[in-house]
Amino acid sequence: MPVETAAHAGFCMGVQRAVEIAVKAAEDGIPSCTLGELIHNPDVVSRLKSRGLGVIHKPEEAGGRRVLIRSHGVSAGEMKKLQEAGTAIVDLTCPFVQRLHRVVEESSRNGKPVILVGEKDHPEVRGSAGWAHGPVWFVASPADAEMIPEMETAVAVSQTTYSPVTWQKVLAVLARRVRNLDSICTICNATEIRQQEAAELAERADAMIVIGGRNSANTRKLFHICAERCRRTILVESAAEIPPAFANSNSELIGITAGASTPTDSLKEVVTRMSELENKDLAPAAEEEKHNDFMAEVESTLVRIRAGQTVTGKVVQITDDEVCVNIGYKADGLIKRADLVDQDVKLDDEIEVEVVKVNDGEGNVLLSQRNIVNRKAWDALLEKEESGEYLDAVGKEAVKGGLIADVGGVRAFVPASQLSQRYVEKISDFVGKPMKLKILEIDKQKKRVVASRKAVVAEEAAAKKKEVWDKLEEGVVIHGIVRRLTDFGAFVDLGGVDGLIHITDLSWGRIKHPSEVVKPNQEVDVKVLSLDPERERIQLGYKQLQPHPWDNAVENYPEGSIVEGKVVRITDFGAFVELQPGLDGLVHISQCSTQRVAKVEDAVKVGDVVNVKVLGVDPEKKRISLSIRQALEPEVPAVAEEAAAPEAEYEVVATDDYVAETVAEAVNAVEEAAEKE
Repeated sequence: MPVETAAHAGFCMGVQRAVEIAVKAAEDGIPSCTLGELIHNPDVVSRLKSRGLGVIHKPEEAGGRRVLIRSHGVSAGEMKKLQEAGTAIVDLTCPFVQRLHRVVEESSRNGKPVILVGEKDHPEVRGSAGWAHGPVWFVASPADAEMIPEMETAVAVSQTTYSPVTWQKVLAVLARRVRNLDSICTICNATEIRQQEAAELAERADAMIVIGGRNSANTRKLFHICAERCRRTILVESAAEIPPAFANSNSELIGITAGASTPTDSLKEVVTRMSELENKDLAPAAEEEKHNDFMAEVESTLVRIRAGQTVTGKVVQITDDEVCVNIGYKADGLIKRADLVDQDVKLDDEIEVEVVKVNDGEGNVLLSQRNIVNRKAWDALLEKEESGEYLDAVGKEAVKGGLIADVGGVRAFVPASQLSQRYVEKISDFVGKPMKLKILEIDKQKKRVVASRKAVVAEEAAAKKKEVWDKLEEGVVIHGIVRRLTDFGAFVDLGGVDGLIHITDLSWGRIKHPSEVVKPNQEVDVKVLSLDPERERIQLGYKQLQPHPWDNAVENYPEGSIVEGKVVRITDFGAFVELQPGLDGLVHISQCSTQRVAKVEDAVKVGDVVNVKVLGVDPEKKRISLSIRQALEPEVPAVAEEAAAPEAEYEVVATDDYVAETVAEAVNAVEEAAEKE
């Protein structure tokens, strides 16, 4: 007759805590009582009463005694009465019930209706309803939910021991009755796990024993769950209630589970009783041996633990302050939030923990994640130091002389001089920022790490610079960002290295400053003109990617057209007029005015904007002949003009072997002479 006990049977964390504190209160000599039965287990309540811890049902009955609040909690009104009377209070309300109270109070603060799903007369439900600021509707089943009047809005919460399956059925009905339903599941996850285990065990067992008080809601739910799956299911409060002939076959599997209010000794008593029933026909010696073997087998399923030991467990319960972990020991372990590294831990997560204390004085196993994580973090640090890897860190605190950074749970000090390649005025600017660090010094004994961000930045910049230089070739076009302007040019960031566009390579025309063409932070395409890796100099060209003004000079300035230009330079023989950046034409002195002038300055000055007539364009020689005089005079046929002009009006221009006979020829001759100069 094999016997199998559910893993989560007996006291839950909240009940265990309440009972242990109550036992201590009964022994410390201070007259005390409980407001309502501490838990729904007659045996426990009776034992506490025998130790002087009686039960009262109204705050007025305290009579000056210290009052222990039951695990099911009380209403806000009852708590207020105790406080106003100056009564000493020890609140043993289950953490999950306390959460239910907060949800009811906060959700109904503006009078929002509360739908409380659970048994209306249960102490927990009555106490929770007492925290509402508005109307409360009680729903025990989907049928009750159908009776709720239609509402615009409401919040639905549940008794902590309510069936999760039935809760979903109730919500489906409420969704039709309430237009804007806000549902908050306040079912204790330990209850859900306990019910799932009981259901799975009942499916396999030939008979089931459910242990617990008959007035306990969660025990009754366990009984109904098991009875639906196993016809031979009984509910007992103690081993004495088990029928003598309950185990009628040595081959039957007997399943045992217990409600959250069932003490451990009651559970053990039933296990022992089943062992006795199994061996009732054996000889006394054989029976004792069989019993010892069975109990040894039960004990063998429980792990042995010691302080400092590392174990792996499964998260079975989560509260605001603690996380409960099943580590295979006879009692689950507790981790304070402060000792939990992963604050986003979820139910059924497997986590590695360290045993801090096997018994904290209240029967609890205390666990911690922080120590074991710190050890692993230090091991990882040492490995990265050997391999030369960078550390992923986050700035945590600005201190005197530098910054404290968090490296996977380990504190590392970054001196101010190692934060940046430039002077850091406000170290606090690095707090909260992710960064990469290089280990400069590590002392495992003293738990000290000194690291540098500056070294990482320098090494990454050098690697990036090398990568860019490897890709550069003369003649290629590359994208960059203008970072800095000087009088002689513009510096462009090519992705880790800077190149210079000389002012003469910014525009085809004359400019006084690079800002006339480009601005800081402007994205530009540039051409690599020359490379000098040894001196780390890169000469770039910007104008080389722009259209050359001479490419369309003939089309843009046809012969005979009158255009506007700016006088940019004056010589003895004429004035140079800029038609567009990079494109100048010559106005010979004889063409500067309708009147004869001795000096060009008598007709025009630098900076004057003038209309000129195009006399000729020579793209090959890059020459344009212009005339201000002809742009001002009305157009006259060339023959008539020559005939009308006295011979004395012509100025003959001569070279070593050539004499010009017309003005146009004279202009060309002057331009050629200017080029030779």
